[in-house]
Amino acid sequence: MTTGLLIVLDHVVALLGVAAWFAAGATLVLRRTRLALAGLVAAVLVTLARVGTVAMLAGRGWWFVQEKVLLGLPMLGAAGAVAVLLAGRQLLTARRGRGDGASLGGVVSVFTAAYAALAGLVVTFLAGYPLTVSTALFTISLVCAGALLTVRVVAPAVENTADVGVTRAPEGRPISRRRFIGWAGGAVAVTAAGIGTGLSFLPAESMTSGGGRGRSSRAAVSVADLRGADSPAPGGTVRRQVLTAKKATVRLPSGREIDAWTFNGEVPGPAITATEGDLIEVRLRNDDIEDGVTLHWHGYDVPCGEDGVPGLTQMAVGPGGEFVYRFRAEQVGTYWYHTHYASHVGVHKGLYGTLVVKPRDGQRADEHSAAEQVDLTLPVHTFNGTVVIAGRDGRTEHPAPPGTSVRLRLINTDSDPHRIVLAGAPFRVAAVDGRDLNQPGEVRDVALHQPAGGRYDLVFLMPDTPVALVVDNARDGGVRLRPPGGTPTETRIEDTSDLPELDLLRYGAPAAVPFAPRRADRHFTMVLDRGVAMVDGRPAFAQTVNGRGHPSIPDQLVAEGDVVQFTVVNRGLETHPWHLHGHSVLIVSRDGKPSTGSPLWVDTFDVRPGETWMVAFRATNPGIWMNHCHNLPHADQGMMLRLQYDGVATPYGGSHGGSAGHVH
Repeated sequence: MTTGLLIVLDHVVALLGVAAWFAAGATLVLRRTRLALAGLVAAVLVTLARVGTVAMLAGRGWWFVQEKVLLGLPMLGAAGAVAVLLAGRQLLTARRGRGDGASLGGVVSVFTAAYAALAGLVVTFLAGYPLTVSTALFTISLVCAGALLTVRVVAPAVENTADVGVTRAPEGRPISRRRFIGWAGGAVAVTAAGIGTGLSFLPAESMTSGGGRGRSSRAAVSVADLRGADSPAPGGTVRRQVLTAKKATVRLPSGREIDAWTFNGEVPGPAITATEGDLIEVRLRNDDIEDGVTLHWHGYDVPCGEDGVPGLTQMAVGPGGEFVYRFRAEQVGTYWYHTHYASHVGVHKGLYGTLVVKPRDGQRADEHSAAEQVDLTLPVHTFNGTVVIAGRDGRTEHPAPPGTSVRLRLINTDSDPHRIVLAGAPFRVAAVDGRDLNQPGEVRDVALHQPAGGRYDLVFLMPDTPVALVVDNARDGGVRLRPPGGTPTETRIEDTSDLPELDLLRYGAPAAVPFAPRRADRHFTMVLDRGVAMVDGRPAFAQTVNGRGHPSIPDQLVAEGDVVQFTVVNRGLETHPWHLHGHSVLIVSRDGKPSTGSPLWVDTFDVRPGETWMVAFRATNPGIWMNHCHNLPHADQGMMLRLQYDGVATPYGGSHGGSAGHVH
């Protein structure tokens, strides 16, 4: 069973436990002795089952069970034990015909166990990881408050019954006991709540060093000075492009028109192409996008000053403004660009385009060579529920003579993953996120899981029959390649939903890597979850990293030359495509199982529910870099932080709580 399914199972068992404890309490108040006893037995059994699910989850990682082991189960166990001792004994006595089993102590203890079960579940959903002392104290105070309220509510119904747990003489004793319980419980609740409140106001750390050296005292370099080259490499040329952000009505390949935000009136924006060593110079202008725009070069390791993060590496380009990006094309492969200001809105509306860099002739004899006679760059994007995969010309049908070498450059520009199938021909995954794989083998009848922001280069020889690129198992849409003279009706798509998924961590051949990924100078753990947190100064049910939302998540401090290791854990039930700016990372392991195929260098990787990924990289690109979920609404809801090189600062207000809150 996967960890994700175990998480769901644990939630279901926890809900059943809450229902069983409340049912036992309600039937006890109603003096339904048999039902109350059955409910109590069921509650105990479900609680024991919960111990089992938590134990299984603990085997997958402490991150999945911390609040359950330290708070939820001990609190429920203590309350449940008291309930069994008080209510259970009295219910058994009632079964023998003596009394109805409804004593004040028994009823309150059962409901207290129910509150403890509910509180533990609420902590999991609203607080998550890590459990803090203030959260624990608040939770305990609420359970105590619930118990006190129960005393006041149910006491009149049970204190005059034949079995109240005490004798009727002397007069007033039940009331005195109730007062004592009230004063004692109130004192516990108020004390716990007060201490919890005080602890919650303690200042949080703003930076973590991952076990490495702390911040040095040397003079800081500004990200504004970390700009790209101003000339191409020898033999290269200057590739100039002007991109104007403006609103426009565009026509989809289906013929439907939509209101979009565009670059130069087109969606996707103009394709930027270059040859290795060229200088790319892009002048961004803003015509009428009121919120502002920038350009982020997704997956391209540009100097930090060219990264396009508003409030961190530049200010947003407002209407009438412009900004010039300039960098040398030193990475061959498939990439893309998009706005990074309110990108959950801007990218969705169309502010994106493609970037492809090809090797200089004669430098490499690989799949990028001129032998490829069909080379298609295909961004995948969803407009108002319609998935579109097509080049800038909008064509979804392409002729390809048999024997032609074909490269399909697939770019997922959405915030959700896509399932990709190439039907009709064996193929190889030549590159992932712009980086070539080592000895990729030929496969067929498999599906590819493409993360948000990710890129796959598929290469194959065109057969004498049609080939179809299928997205999300849809038999219509997608892209078709057919021999000359064929007709669209000849491309018949079979059902692809049951095809197995290709595991890229087992694909290709191993090769040497430039550092020892498990001998890191710094190690950072990021636990991804949902919970109540402050996001940009406002309380929200946020997408969190280690229990916090942007900009309260501590920066990750590194020094140039460090080998840095990330452990990324997904405690939740949503997929998080993790993306670090300015660096590619090497996949080390997933769920503790090492990568055994080709070295897999990526800039975006999907962390699915319950998964734990370990990745590593060498810090060779000084700057301050965003490190965030590339499900862009998740980033907007708080799931982003910064990786900061020692000795680098920003003049654009990108401190914690500053204007970097607009980098989404």
